[in-house]
Amino acid sequence: MLEYDQIKDMFEKGQKINYDLILQNVIKGWQREAIRPKILLHSCCAPCSTYTLEYLTKFADVTVYYDNPNIHPRVEYERRKLVQQHFIEDFNEQTGNHVTFISAKYEPAQWLKAVQNLKNEPEGGARCQLCYNYRLDRVAKKAQEWHFDYFGSALTISPHKDSQVINKLGLDVQHVYDVSYLPSDFKKRGGYQRSVAMCKEYDVYRQCYCGCIFAARMQGVDLKRINKEATAYVKAHENDEFDDIEYHAETKTY
Repeated sequence: MLEYDQIKDMFEKGQKINYDLILQNVIKGWQREAIRPKILLHSCCAPCSTYTLEYLTKFADVTVYYDNPNIHPRVEYERRKLVQQHFIEDFNEQTGNHVTFISAKYEPAQWLKAVQNLKNEPEGGARCQLCYNYRLDRVAKKAQEWHFDYFGSALTISPHKDSQVINKLGLDVQHVYDVSYLPSDFKKRGGYQRSVAMCKEYDVYRQCYCGCIFAARMQGVDLKRINKEATAYVKAHENDEFDDIEYHAETKTY
C-alpha cells in the first residue's frame, strides 16, 4: 500500500506529483512479480473509461463500478449507465478482454444531503472534492467486500478534474479499508486525446456536463433537452441485456 507522504517525498518540494509515473512504477512491480491484479475501477461514464480500460487491461483484470448518485436527472443517469455497458461489451468484443461491470443502487438523496451546504461552490471547488471523496469511499468499501487488490477511478482522465486532489483523497480513503488505492493520471501521455478518439471509434455518447444539478445550472445546461434526449435513448434500449459483462463475486453479496 503506497502512502501519500512516501509518494510526495519522491518529488522536489513544491513540485506536482506525477501520478502517471507512480502508476507506471506500480505496474512495473506487478510485472517483476509476474502478477495480474484485480482492480475495481470507479467510472463516472463511458468516455472516461475508454482509454483507461485500454491501458489497464494490458496488465490487470478490471471490473467497472458505476456508482454516480450525483448525476441528474435520473434518466440521464440511466442513459450513461447503458452507454457504459454498451462500451464495455463492444470493447471486450474488439479486444478479446473480459472487463466486467457492477452498478450501484441509484441513491441521489443521500448524495444531495452530503453536498447540500456546498451547492453554491464553483465547479472544481469544495463540493467537487466532497463528491470525489464520497464516490471513492464507496468504491473502496466494495473493493474490500469483494476482495479486489486495488480500487481506483477513471476520473483522472478528465482535464477538468484535479488529479492531485483525487489521488490524495484516494490515498487517504485506503486507510479506512483493507484495500490499496491505485494512483493514476490517465490523461497523461496522450490519454485524454486517445479517449476522444476512442469515443469516435466506438460511437460513444459524450455528455456536456459532469452530471451534478448544481454544475448544470451554473453552466446553463438545458436540462429539459437532456431529459428528453435521455428518455428517448433509454426507451430505445430498455430491453438490452448485458449478461456477458455481469460481475460474479465468489460469494454474492450484492
